[in-house]
Amino acid sequence: MSTLQAIILAIIQGITEFLPISSTGHMIFGESLMKISNPSFARTYIVNIHFGTVLAVLTVYLQRFFKSFDFYFKLFVGFLPAMVIGLLLNNFIDHYLTNVIVVAVSLFIGGIILIFVDKWFKGAESTEVQEITYLSALKIGFYQVIAMIPGISRSAATIIGGMTQKLNRKNAAEFSFFLAVPTVLAASGYKLLKSYKEIQSSDLTNLILGNIIAYIVAILIIRTFISYISKHGFKLFGYYRIILGIIIIVLFITGVLNNSMLLD
Repeated sequence: MSTLQAIILAIIQGITEFLPISSTGHMIFGESLMKISNPSFARTYIVNIHFGTVLAVLTVYLQRFFKSFDFYFKLFVGFLPAMVIGLLLNNFIDHYLTNVIVVAVSLFIGGIILIFVDKWFKGAESTEVQEITYLSALKIGFYQVIAMIPGISRSAATIIGGMTQKLNRKNAAEFSFFLAVPTVLAASGYKLLKSYKEIQSSDLTNLILGNIIAYIVAILIIRTFISYISKHGFKLFGYYRIILGIIIIVLFITGVLNNSMLLD
């Protein structure tokens, strides 16, 4: 992997991790489109730079993360479904579902849902601070499980899950960010343990650079995204997902992309 490719993937990761457009889907698409010569390290690199985006959440919401133990317990409850089901289905998902066609279909279907989601939930425009119960956290956690399918988007699934629990857009998005911390750390840490031997000393520069870029970009996106959806909702992201899904399918049919892009 060249330094330029590492930078591009880091920017993609920083932009897409917290937007409801699927970071995994974009990374699969980006890696496949750039035809990276060392896909084995590229997959390890993609896992590693998730730590930069998690650090971005901790930076933006530092005070909220030291609020109370109750907050941590709710995050743990929300994380439980993904932890249990992820351990059971991780190999199956990586082997059978991590390809460009699954990503394209997931992006398209998710896009249709995002176009209409603002109409489905009343009070979405409210900006008042809302408290999340343990039961709500658990239910949102089960929505997060759906996002194990590449292209669905963890952010989209958990935000919609939050809105089903009568959270407004702002509070649903922020809880989605918070829930990303244990979820992404656990998933990335697990995959990194399985693939850390792929990392060579010559790769360290790209890994450090990638995390720094992903961190900076993610901070900008988090701040901008909350402001945007509070005013405008999710429709724009829905249209984007549909267009991208169609583009991926066209590129696959024309042979520009292949269907063998497995992440493991």
